[in-house]
Amino acid sequence: MSDQDKPRGTLTVRISAMPGDTNANGDIFGGWVLSRMDQAGGIAAIERAHGRVVTIAVDAMKFIRPVKVGDVLEVYTLVESIGRTSMKIHVEAWARRFMTRHHEKVTDANFTFVAIDENGRPRPIPQA
Repeated sequence: MSDQDKPRGTLTVRISAMPGDTNANGDIFGGWVLSRMDQAGGIAAIERAHGRVVTIAVDAMKFIRPVKVGDVLEVYTLVESIGRTSMKIHVEAWARRFMTRHHEKVTDANFTFVAIDENGRPRPIPQA
């Protein structure tokens, strides 16, 4: 089974794609997908950092397939590495197709998050 056949990580966000989320071509707007991925990555980062985080980078995002109205977008996260104040989280978006229920990867990226304190300054990430 290849990397494309099965998601990496933990299911973190699951949401239905609706008509109001489409671009001019009738596909789901890429920014909507990116937003859900950032949300899922943030959830995973907050859980690992035990507090507030901010997104500082998104690396190598490539849209593989479109998301259509009615599809269920499933976003998976995996903490790949942890530094002193930052962490990289691999985020994959998969679509469960509306009529066929076929499950396929639509995009992935690596997000970098920094743990911050109440003043918005970087803070150390606690050890596991």
